[in-house]
Amino acid sequence: MKLEMKNICKSFGSNDVLKHVDFHLNEGEICALLGENGAGKSTLMNILGGVLEADQGEILLDGKVHSFRTPLQSLDAGIAFIHQELNLINDLAIYENMYIGRELKKPSGLLDHRRMIAETEKVFERMALDISPKTLVRELDASYKQIVEITRALLMNAKLIIMDEPTTSLTDPEIEHVFSILRTLRQQGVGIVFISHKLREVMEICDRYTVLRDGNMVSEGMVSEVTTSELARFMVGHDVRSDALDLENNRGDACLQLKGLTREPYFRDISLTAHKGEVLGVTGLLGDGRSELFSTVFGAEGSYTGEIDLDGQRVRMHSTEQAIKMGIAYVPRNRKENGIIKDMTILENGTVVSWPRLTKYLFLDHKKQKREFEKQKLALHIKMGAENDVITSLSGGNQQKIVLAKWLSENPKVLILDNPTQGVDVGAKEEIYDIILALAKAGVAVIVLSSEAQEIIRVCTRALVMYHGGIIGEVSGETMNEHAIMRLATGG
Repeated sequence: MKLEMKNICKSFGSNDVLKHVDFHLNEGEICALLGENGAGKSTLMNILGGVLEADQGEILLDGKVHSFRTPLQSLDAGIAFIHQELNLINDLAIYENMYIGRELKKPSGLLDHRRMIAETEKVFERMALDISPKTLVRELDASYKQIVEITRALLMNAKLIIMDEPTTSLTDPEIEHVFSILRTLRQQGVGIVFISHKLREVMEICDRYTVLRDGNMVSEGMVSEVTTSELARFMVGHDVRSDALDLENNRGDACLQLKGLTREPYFRDISLTAHKGEVLGVTGLLGDGRSELFSTVFGAEGSYTGEIDLDGQRVRMHSTEQAIKMGIAYVPRNRKENGIIKDMTILENGTVVSWPRLTKYLFLDHKKQKREFEKQKLALHIKMGAENDVITSLSGGNQQKIVLAKWLSENPKVLILDNPTQGVDVGAKEEIYDIILALAKAGVAVIVLSSEAQEIIRVCTRALVMYHGGIIGEVSGETMNEHAIMRLATGG
């Protein structure tokens, strides 16, 4: 199916989000739709997916004009949309999520559970997934939830699939697994719109690219004819740095020390030291135990054996409240589920950690709250509307800055960042890296947990590699390269 979107315009009030945008996708083609957060990518695809209506322009499928007023109309036309926000119900089984809104029924009118399970198993076999369709979604980690979204689109036999950041929560092997499915779909004539901030993935899987900036289509062409640096420049309008951050000779005294820390079955016998003024990386494959390790250090996981020293003093972590008072801050890996409170305003999200300190006689000092938030807003270059707007009104990069703001206002000794640039565009990513550099130079012990080897190399002074719950090796200097990291992360 060939797609043509012509002269698409969309405004929200006085904000012109899309300005006469053209976009096309050929049958059996994977086209990357690129741009910074707020460039208009999701809005354009929401129009194609029937979530929004365009103010102007037309959509053609195989030369025939279509108008989608609902997602169901778009789906009926052969378009499946895998949104960045997971649309799964945690209390239902996988197969029930796969068939929501189009359940299979017996002639009697009762749900045909056996058939739905069998059809789900067929798709799982196609993707070589060893998981039961009867598993409750709440039992899945973020990576498998994303895979369920992808398999649901495959189950719809869509002719065109929109994928909005489909690999954000996936490990490298899982990403390659998904890519093999995409290549098969391409051979079968399925067109795929691939929205991603991961430019290396774009270079690997996509045939063509289209770049939006500030609501305008600024560049398009064949992926084989450009570099990642050129794509980044198209997205932000200027060259993007790729050199490693300069933290040489900045390392100070030991700040956080772990000795034989163990919490089965997640991690065991972990010993490490994080120094003031350094950025320590901890990497590996998803499921290696690093998130559980540092959430334990933050007092969020309960009992453990082994020792934790902070500034040379032995401590026993019992709660997150205790960790915060001791100067430890933790930015979790899944911003949407654990980092922000969706029903709260920007101001509330940016100051929630400081509420106990800003409260006197059971009342929050709103003037002081606003003063402190304004300082962080300026320091972190947060782009936002009114401070009383909901947090979800911001782009992913600015939401992440708000999550950082709430911790930085407490001046932590140790800042743990779990996957700090997940779902963040290249421009905002560089700003977050600059923030990390500034914090390290100010003497904070920064610990970055990330599965992306490039990020570890870019931002860290040295890195520990975990494998199956243990530290298997350390890389730094010339040994801190993608090959060495992957070799260790896979048990080499």
